[in-house]
Amino acid sequence: MAHLGIVGAGLAGAGAAYALRSTDHDVTILEKSRGVGGRAATRRRDGCRYDHGANYVKLPDERTGDLIRDLGEDGLVDIEEPVWTFGADGEITPGDGDDEHKYIWETGITQFAKRLLAETDTEVRKTTRAESIVRDGGAAGRDGGGGSDGTVETDGDAGSTWTVTDTDGDDHGPFDALLLTPPAPQTADLLAATEWSDDGGTLADLHAAVAATEFRTVRTLVLHYPFELDVPWYGLVDVDKAHDVGWLSREECKRGHVPDGEGLLIVQMSPEWSSEHYDDPLEEAADAAAALAADLVGDDRLTEPDWVDDQGWRYALPNEELDGDGAAEAVAAAEDAGLFLAGDWVAGRGRVAEALWNGVGAGESIAERL
Repeated sequence: MAHLGIVGAGLAGAGAAYALRSTDHDVTILEKSRGVGGRAATRRRDGCRYDHGANYVKLPDERTGDLIRDLGEDGLVDIEEPVWTFGADGEITPGDGDDEHKYIWETGITQFAKRLLAETDTEVRKTTRAESIVRDGGAAGRDGGGGSDGTVETDGDAGSTWTVTDTDGDDHGPFDALLLTPPAPQTADLLAATEWSDDGGTLADLHAAVAATEFRTVRTLVLHYPFELDVPWYGLVDVDKAHDVGWLSREECKRGHVPDGEGLLIVQMSPEWSSEHYDDPLEEAADAAAALAADLVGDDRLTEPDWVDDQGWRYALPNEELDGDGAAEAVAAAEDAGLFLAGDWVAGRGRVAEALWNGVGAGESIAERL
């Protein structure tokens, strides 16, 4: 039996664990927060549930829909109202109709990661923030299964293990393979704090490639009202990418999220606005978002929400996939030594399904090598 470590319990980490569920390997996830799902996150307040990161699961292919239904259709919601568009001038127009299925759960999008992990025997160590990594060549595996001395062999590099130290100074491992799934800037920080003495330059090349992967910042404002909007759409998306609002949606369109007669807007600000106003006080940022929402929707009542909330996503959306000179070679060399990467940023597109399937692919690669 091999011992596998995963840093991050977002959709990539949960997908990797799910892919490994039918193996006899021991899987441990280290998650910095108190929950799972990463940016596929849900909060509760005053009888409301709201998804303040990823808003729903869009189906890029049949396998995503099949997986969602296989995880259990109890509480599953397919949002019926469409997504419409607007541009720099704020004029709202019907969308192209290419949003037939928008899946969510009554208890929120965090159910996706929870249900994936419920199918596994994975141990999730929450509130555990990884700080540094050490590679130790020739350490013994937990239960043998490879070399004659009881170590687990990987392609091209037998018997090496990885140990992760958290911010409290506690060690986790040793792991026969380690998967890193945080956003690229945070993964780059971990690679910078990695000791791998005989890497032959792989670590430096890998760190350079990951550090060069850029992310866009998004600040989400949550605005609650004691009334519902009478509009035909669920969400609005800025197709010109020139408005201060990037996305606006109505949580009341999701069954089980908002009590009848109430309204809850999710307003995700543009990367430019978000970067400029990331540290503004909540009241100030919410006033600005409410004014912009009122102007966009054409309803002055929206300037006065009765309560507000927010979440800043410093690393919300990748600009491009992991690429650059020597990136593929560095990734392959790291995988030979048992170090893997996964996430929407590896795939190059900030979507729930991209993170999920990239993680599943990483899990399958790990299983093939051990």
